[in-house]
Amino acid sequence: MEPQIYILVVEDELEVMDALVNDLEKFEDTFPVETANTSEEAKRVTEQIYESGGEVGLILCDHVLPGENGVDFLISLQSDDRSQKSRKVLVTGQAGLEDTIQAINNADLNYYIAKPWTREKLHEVVVDELTEYVIKQEYDPMKFMSVLDSIRLADVIRSGRITDR
Repeated sequence: MEPQIYILVVEDELEVMDALVNDLEKFEDTFPVETANTSEEAKRVTEQIYESGGEVGLILCDHVLPGENGVDFLISLQSDDRSQKSRKVLVTGQAGLEDTIQAINNADLNYYIAKPWTREKLHEVVVDELTEYVIKQEYDPMKFMSVLDSIRLADVIRSGRITDR
């Protein structure tokens, strides 16, 4: 049986977090959304997900957080085999060029969304990143056809790259 795949939102401003979670509602049935206000809390949440047998497929992380900033948090995830494969998206209006370069080079950043975002852009990025996650982890694409990129998933099925486990 395949593990539950989670979306983790790391954001310290409650209004912004509520907006992100609200915009992710259409994914919630397939990809439960967990939240954290700080990088320390995010580390505890990810550990709980892993301990329950789940995976963090996508992390949407702000840069400016109390304590450790978002870029440093994303970089720290690279030292854990379980979270290296997570898709990482920086959602911020405050990361400068140096921080962004750090995230790309050292945190394997997959995407950058500038605040304020649009729901359409967020959905586009979430679909793309989670589709990539499912394909790379070789999970059964059929389970995700209704919520992710069905064309890319169908191509994977037709190619035979993913077989039944």
